[in-house]
Amino acid sequence: MTGQPALVTDRLLLRPFTLADAPEVQRLAGDYEVASHALGIPYPYPDGAAENWIATHRSGFEKGMHVVYAVTCPEEQGPVGAVGLVEVNRRHGRAELSYWVARHCWGRGYATEAARATIEYGFSVLGLHRIYAMHFSRNPASGRVMEKCGMVHEAHLREHDWKWGVFEDVDVWGVLHDEWLERCTVPAIRECRVH
Repeated sequence: MTGQPALVTDRLLLRPFTLADAPEVQRLAGDYEVASHALGIPYPYPDGAAENWIATHRSGFEKGMHVVYAVTCPEEQGPVGAVGLVEVNRRHGRAELSYWVARHCWGRGYATEAARATIEYGFSVLGLHRIYAMHFSRNPASGRVMEKCGMVHEAHLREHDWKWGVFEDVDVWGVLHDEWLERCTVPAIRECRVH
C-alpha cells in the first residue's frame, strides 16, 4: 500500500500528523470547550497522549483500520484540528467520520470543508459504501456540519455515551455512496498527493 496521501481543498491542507504536531494537539484538543463537545477527547488532556495517538496513525492506515488527518490552513502554524475515518470495516464497507476543530477556528466552515473532503476520499479512494458520524445531542453545530456534508439524520440514542459522570444522548447521521454522488456534485478535493 502506498503512503497516506494529503488532501487539498479550497482553503485547507489535510495531511498526516507528525510527532512534531503533538504539543499543538494537546493544547488545542485539551481546551475544555473542545473536549466537552467531542465524544473521545479526555480533559484534562494527559501528557504523552497526543504522541501515543499520533504513533498509531501510520500502522492503522497501513492495516486499513483508519485514516486520520491534521487539518491545516495557510493562516495558522500547525494543525487547527483533526478529521478522519475510524472504525473502517471493509467487510461491511463502512467507516465512522470523526473530527474536531480548535475553538478559535469555530464558525469558519473548516469542519465542514475537512469532513466533505474526508467523505469524498472514503468513497472515491477507499471504496466505502456507507459513512456515518455521531455527535452529542447537546451540540447541534456538529449536526449542522454533518447535514451540510449530505448526511441524513438516522437516530437519536438516549443516554448512549458516558462523559464526565453523565450519560449523554447521541445523534447518528449517515450517507451512502450513491446519495453522496447525487448530493455533492462539486468535488471537495482539489488535489490528492502522496508525500
